[in-house]
Amino acid sequence: MRYGSLSDHFTGIVAKRLSAVEADTERSNQHEFNGTGQLRQLLGGERIDRMMARFIWLGGENEGITDDAPVTWYDARERHPTRSEWRLYFQSNAVTEAASAGDLLVVARRPGGDLMFIVAPNGSTLENQIAWLFGLDHGLGAGFRYEGFEGEGDRGLDFVSNYVLEEIGIEPEEPEADRLDEIIARFGTQFPTSRDFSALARASLAEVDPRADADAALLAWIEFEEALFRRLERHIVAARLEAGFLADGAADVDGFLQFSLSVQNRRKSRMGLSLENHVEAVLQALGIRHARGARTEGNSKPDFLFPGMAQ
Repeated sequence: MRYGSLSDHFTGIVAKRLSAVEADTERSNQHEFNGTGQLRQLLGGERIDRMMARFIWLGGENEGITDDAPVTWYDARERHPTRSEWRLYFQSNAVTEAASAGDLLVVARRPGGDLMFIVAPNGSTLENQIAWLFGLDHGLGAGFRYEGFEGEGDRGLDFVSNYVLEEIGIEPEEPEADRLDEIIARFGTQFPTSRDFSALARASLAEVDPRADADAALLAWIEFEEALFRRLERHIVAARLEAGFLADGAADVDGFLQFSLSVQNRRKSRMGLSLENHVEAVLQALGIRHARGARTEGNSKPDFLFPGMAQ
C-alpha cells in the first residue's frame, strides 16, 4: 500500500539537543536560538513576525502536552550594511516549561510554512521514534542539524511511520480509501471481533503466501488490517460525532471523554491481538505445532506455547 512521502507533511527539519541555557528557565530567561546556517536553510532569509507555531512535548503515553505560541525569525543586525545576525525567538509556553536539558528538539516546517517544535525526553521511546521518522542518528549535539525532504532527501512512509505522525498530531492520508470502504461495508458502524477482522485482512490479500515468505506475509497482513481498521474507525467515530454528546439537553462532557478514551484503548488492545492472530495463521500455514493462550505453571498464559500443552 502507498502511504505517501515525508515531503507530503514537511519541507525539512532542524534537530538538536537542548542545552541547559535553552531548557532551564531557572538558569536563564533566554528564549532564542541562534540563527545558524542550518536554521537559515529551514527558515530562509525573510523575516517572520509573531507567527503562531505548534509546540509539542512527547512525555509518554497519555502524557503529551500541546501548546501554541508565537515565534519570530529576525535579523538582529538588519540595519547594518554588511553584517547579519539571525535569531529565532519563541515565547515561553507549557512545552518549553516541561523541557529539560538533553531533550531532543525538532523544529519542523510544514509545506504551507507552519512551524512545529517537537520535544521528546532524552532516552525515551518516543525520542527514538521521532529520530527514526526523520532519519536522525544518535550523534546530535547542541548545534542544529538540517534535514531536507525534497528530491533525494525524501523518504517513503509506511503504516509504522503513520503511528509516529499521529503522535505529533498529523493525520496521515488513508491509502486506497475506495477499496477499503468496499471491503468494510458489511460491518456498517459496528466493529467485528479481532479474529474476524484479521481473517478478512488475510482473505483480501489472496496473493500473499506465508509459506514463501513468512515475514513478508506477516507484515502485509498487519499493515492491511491496520488500514481496514482505521477506515472503519473513521466511519464509526464520524457517525458518533454527528450524533453529538448531549445529556438532558446539556453538553455531555463525561460521555465525550469516555468515548474518546474507548477509541484510544481499542487502538492499543486491537494491535496486540492482530499480531497474535496473524502469527497463528503463519504457524498453521507452516505446520508448526503450538498452543495459543494455554495456561502453564503458576497460571501463566503465554501468547504461544511450543509445541503444545501435552508436550
